[in-house]
Amino acid sequence: MIENIDPDVFVRIQTDLLVVGDSIMTDRHHASNGNYQDDDPQNQIGGIIPAFPLSGWLRHGMEEVVHEYDGTACHPGEANANFMKDDVYERDLDDGYHEKGACTDDPKEDDGCVVFELFGGFGGVPGKVMRRPIKFNPVRSSVDYTRGQAEGHYRRLNRNIVSRNADDNREPLRNVEVDAVAHLDGCWHLSFREMKPEFVGLLAEGVDFLDEHKTDFMHQLGGARNFGAGIVDCHLINPLYDERELKRVFDRGKDNTKKMDEKDDQWAEEYRPVFVEAMEERIEEGP
Repeated sequence: MIENIDPDVFVRIQTDLLVVGDSIMTDRHHASNGNYQDDDPQNQIGGIIPAFPLSGWLRHGMEEVVHEYDGTACHPGEANANFMKDDVYERDLDDGYHEKGACTDDPKEDDGCVVFELFGGFGGVPGKVMRRPIKFNPVRSSVDYTRGQAEGHYRRLNRNIVSRNADDNREPLRNVEVDAVAHLDGCWHLSFREMKPEFVGLLAEGVDFLDEHKTDFMHQLGGARNFGAGIVDCHLINPLYDERELKRVFDRGKDNTKKMDEKDDQWAEEYRPVFVEAMEERIEEGP
């Protein structure tokens, strides 16, 4: 059954506002004549959202699913790392994690736990899922959804940090600039280097967990979560769709075809339960 799933899968991501701590890379070549004004609402600036915050967000959702099934997840940090808070590593180990790489004696020979196998990062072994950045463009016709791109509108926002002293009349203390993407709608392209049923099952469950907990502080995306700039609607696009059907998902003038509805039923009733069961069995095996 897993052989019917393409190694390239897509997660739909929709958010009103996204601010990520790793910042946003923009394409401003059209304004090279010096007329560029970063706060002009007429700007047609595209750019790239780095894969770093996206990857951490997805991994956190997958780890929570592992915890829900009474398993422990591989910690993303090295045990001897210089963490910013004392005892943070030990607290994580008490909260459903095991030491990074402790689930395998030889990462090049043994798979380790499912989180370790997917994300790698120990002993020079890459993870089995490759996470790409998201390229966004404000012009919908220029967005190629089959390459994991999105429609999005870049803005540079200015925030004044003001004095709380009544005598100062809210006089600004300093100004902060942040890069933001508004009205983001598109998909995130993930590629499996190796296909296993439990990988797809954990991805589906992890994305659903993130969607159900999107307003929870810990499960929002990006570096400005206190401001709601990271509340994301997300779901795994049916992996049975072909390229034409994937494009149709984002065509606001068209509904699902009968064939797409049939594939939705097939995914929900036949494929997903098998993949989730494989995930459960893998987690039960332990690290």
